[in-house]
Amino acid sequence: MPVIDDEGFVVAESAAIVLYLAQQAGKLIPSDVQGRTRVVQWCFAAMATISPSFQDLDLLDIFDKENKKLRAELTKLTHRWLTDLERRLSDREWIACAEFTVADVMMAGVLRMVRKTDLMNTYPKITDYYARCFARPAWERTLRMYAERFGVDVAVIR
Repeated sequence: MPVIDDEGFVVAESAAIVLYLAQQAGKLIPSDVQGRTRVVQWCFAAMATISPSFQDLDLLDIFDKENKKLRAELTKLTHRWLTDLERRLSDREWIACAEFTVADVMMAGVLRMVRKTDLMNTYPKITDYYARCFARPAWERTLRMYAERFGVDVAVIR
């Protein structure tokens, strides 16, 4: 579990950490309450709605790969969430606000879980969104640092 310690103030959980850091830095999160609430809402959607469906499919592959009925139901549920996300992105560049926010960091991170599957193939808005998020220079820097830290080639984790 990710944890940070900011001079004795300990924060755990990915979404809570990015929200805390954004608020501390005054970046990647709106200053108005409605904008912040939209960002928090989409961080929750990423972590509590979309991510569990992807994780359930992973667990099924690990523990019961032959369970076709459960796979079909989990896939149907996953496509329900992806259809909603596609609709959200139908007329916007970023998920929560007009500008890139930590909600996009969280959503892109969750979508990254299925980057090597065909789950996003029928969702052009999500595919474009995913590409926009990971084309950002900060992402490239982060990916390089992560690869260095673990002693692997960037291509392995891309």
